[in-house]
This record gives sequence, structure tokens and C-alpha cells, in this order.
Amino acid sequence: MSHQGFWERAKHEPNQLAIVSDDYREITLGELGARVNQLSRGLQALGLERGDGVAILLNNHVEWIEVYMATQQIGLFLTAINYHLTGPEVAYILQNSESKVFITESAYGDAAQKAVDEVKFDSKFCFSLDDLGSFAPFEGLLLDQSIEQPENRSAGSLMLYTSGTTGKPKGVRRPLSDMTPEMAGSMSGMLGMLFDIEPEKGTHLVMGPLYHAAPAGFSTGALHQGQALILMKKWTPEGALQRIEKYGITATHMVPTMFHRLLELPDDIKSKYDITSLKNVIHAAAPCPPETKRRMLNWWGSVIYEYYAATEGGGAYVKPKDWLEHPGTVGSAWPGSRLVILDDDGKEMKPNEVGTIYMGSAMGEFSYYKDDKKTKESRRGDLFTVGDMGYLTEDGWLFICDRKSDMIISGGSNIYPAEIEGVLIQHPKVSDIAVFGIPDNDWGESVKAVVELVEGVEASDTIAAEIQAYASENLAKYKLPKSIDFIDALPRLPTGKLYKRLLRDKYWENQATNV
Repeated sequence: MSHQGFWERAKHEPNQLAIVSDDYREITLGELGARVNQLSRGLQALGLERGDGVAILLNNHVEWIEVYMATQQIGLFLTAINYHLTGPEVAYILQNSESKVFITESAYGDAAQKAVDEVKFDSKFCFSLDDLGSFAPFEGLLLDQSIEQPENRSAGSLMLYTSGTTGKPKGVRRPLSDMTPEMAGSMSGMLGMLFDIEPEKGTHLVMGPLYHAAPAGFSTGALHQGQALILMKKWTPEGALQRIEKYGITATHMVPTMFHRLLELPDDIKSKYDITSLKNVIHAAAPCPPETKRRMLNWWGSVIYEYYAATEGGGAYVKPKDWLEHPGTVGSAWPGSRLVILDDDGKEMKPNEVGTIYMGSAMGEFSYYKDDKKTKESRRGDLFTVGDMGYLTEDGWLFICDRKSDMIISGGSNIYPAEIEGVLIQHPKVSDIAVFGIPDNDWGESVKAVVELVEGVEASDTIAAEIQAYASENLAKYKLPKSIDFIDALPRLPTGKLYKRLLRDKYWENQATNV
């Protein structure tokens, strides 16, 4: 029997598996639903009303899902904060989001305590999953509360913050919907249908951090559609394969860095686990080199789907068969969205001409919270951009070149780092790579590559020359790195996003310009 969204399923299918925690604890729909209702009532007892906000600084715990589902049935905004942030960065989001309740855990206790001290957050509204100084126990929110659904139910919304790789992060906020929680939950699950996910069938492996829009959206949507969630707190390639086999995983969301780490595994580890249950492997968040994707398709089969979108909305999507016919594309416009390529003056570009990618989203209007200027700057009429550059083919397939801010201009030529990275990551001794422009008196900018080598390979001039030779065989001369540096680990988040600015800034110190 089909039921609408998580809350209906919890009532009518209480014995079905809902979640498996990182330490393999199993929770049924009935158990999860009861705790969600208690938590909803606990938040209401604190005085929270429709339109108020809750902030969380948590890893991929069962409690993350509990807080999400609780806020989404009593009309609250939920802000999930990146747990890599420092105390002052967390403080900024707490204050900017105007959250009324803050929930965290001792693993991030130092940042959490500094944040609440800085903004003088009321300690009566601070909670922790485990022992953390003045923070009250999270379980106290549920204590003595009824397991029945709360009064005054209405749909809530996520209000997530952009990554802040340039400037302070911005909260992406949409007006609360007038839909019931059940209807909103059912709608959120429909995204999976673009990627051929069948409702009420299968299990979803949560590989990425839930503070990121994509893992949060696909995971909670899967739960609404009747899939059990298998949580990972810290992703490892073999840990992922082990869970795929153990739980017969059918769907998951990944980033290209994960593909590369999986492909680095020894052949005996790759062949050790049964991955034939996989049907819908969805990836995005960063450019995926075509050769990397081909290798994954050869290993996992035609189950790998791709899309292009942002926290602000989207987007484009492509199924495996179409990608093989148009290798390198991130897809064509998904239903209800628009894709347009514009030049700097807002004029629409012809097919195959590179410009700034603008989108019209089926997800509805958004604004950057308390930042009308940035909201306006991102718009052209009813279209918005996140600053990526690319082109559309005659038949509507979108290809990404790079972030506009990452583009290198050398001797008047536009060079896209993502293209160079996509080539050099295929070198067998390269584990990860960042390419960006650095100052050059003759050319304005020259191409710099910073390389993280695979385990067991030592950095040397010989290795640098070997990588340069490989680049020369595969790239035009003007795209070649003029120099290569080595680093133990690139500053890349679990979302796959690379903080390239942290690498780039040291080369641009004391420069008159910083293009």
C-alpha cells in the first residue's frame, strides 16, 4: 500500500526499517516517527512558532534526521551548519540566521562553545547529543512528550548557507509553503524520479555530509519515498563498498572525488564486494573528468546519473545512456527549469559559445537572507547564476567549463582549470589536483598545478617532469602548467568542493591586482 511521505509511512508501516546508523544500529519507521513527534512537541514547548529557525552542527547521526523531520512538520526553518567551520564562522551563521535553538555534539564542542559565547546565545536553547559543558542534553527535548503528532502542523524548509569560498556565506531562503507536511514531503521525493528511482523500493546510502544541500535533499527525499537510509559519518571507499553489499544499496549520491578514490583501490578490493544491487548512483557538486566517469561506468554499469544544480536551485540532468552519447555533458534542462548562456552584457550566446550559465528553477524564488545586493547581482530577470561558465549545444546539452572566478586569462587566452585537472587526475601517480592562475609579468597569469600524490609516491623533480610530460601529450601548449608544486593533502571538503582560494591566495600576496 502506498502512503504519502514519511509521517504516513511511520503510522502505517511502523515495523519497516527507516535508518541504519554509522555504527549499524537499526531504527524502524515507528521508532523514528515517535521520536520525531516528541521532538516536534519539545521544540514547540520552548515557544518556537511557524517561521522560527533551528540550527544544527552535527555529523550524519540519526538525530540529524530526527531534527529535520521534526522541523519540517511544524513550519520551522532548519539551518544545517558545516561542521568544518570555526567558532567565529559558526557564530556568524547562528546570528545571521536568527536561529532560536542550537543543537550540536561534543565533537564540535570547541567551535560550538566559542560561537554561542560570541553571539551570547541563550544557554536555555543550546542542546548537545552528548556531554558538553553548559549545553543541555538533547534527550531533554523529548522527555515526557507525547509520541502523537503535534498540533498546528505545517511544512518547514531548509535554509542552508552557501559555501563561502569567497566572502561570507549567504543563507538561501525560500518562503514557507502552504502545503501540508505530507504533501511537501511527497514533492521532495519526486526529484528522485528524474533519476529513475522507484518509490517504496531499495535502500539509500548516505555518503556525503548532510549539511550539504544535495545529500540532505536526496536522503530525506528517499526516506519520504520509502527507502531506508544507511548513514556513514566518515566516508571511506572500502566502507562504502562494504555497506553496498551488506544492505543491497540501490541508490546513493556521490561526488567525483569519491569516484577517484574508489578507482584507486587495488583490484582485489574492488572485486571483493558485490555491487550489483546498485541502480541509481547520482553525482554532482564538482566537474567529473569524462575518463573517470567512463571507468566507473565500466565497473558499476549503466547506473550512474549526473546533474547540475546549486543550493539556489537548478538545473540539468543526464542519464547514463545519454551521457555516453554526449560524453562530458552535465545534462539538459530538467522539467520546469530553463538553461540560458549569457555574455557579460546579458546577451544570449549562440550554441557552443562559452558564457555565464543562468538558470530558471522549478524550485521557486529564493533570496540570499539579509543580502538584497547579492540577490540582485545573481539575477537577470527571472534567471539566476552561481557564476559557472559553460555552453549549450544546438540540441540543448550543457557543458561546464569552470567557475568564472577560477578562469585563467593568460596572454589574452581563456584557460579553464577544470579541463586541465580532468586530464592530469588520470595520471597514475596523481591522487588529487588543483589548477589555478598565478601572477606572471609577461602573460598576466600563468598556469600553476598543485598536486597531491598517491600514497607511497614521494614528491620530486622527476615526478614533476613526468607529470609535465603527460600534460604535454594531452593538452595544448598554452594550457600546460608552467610549474607544479606538491602538497600532502588538498583542502577539499567531503562535499567535493575544493577551497582553491586557500591555495591561490599565497601566490597573489602583495600583488596590485587579484584577478
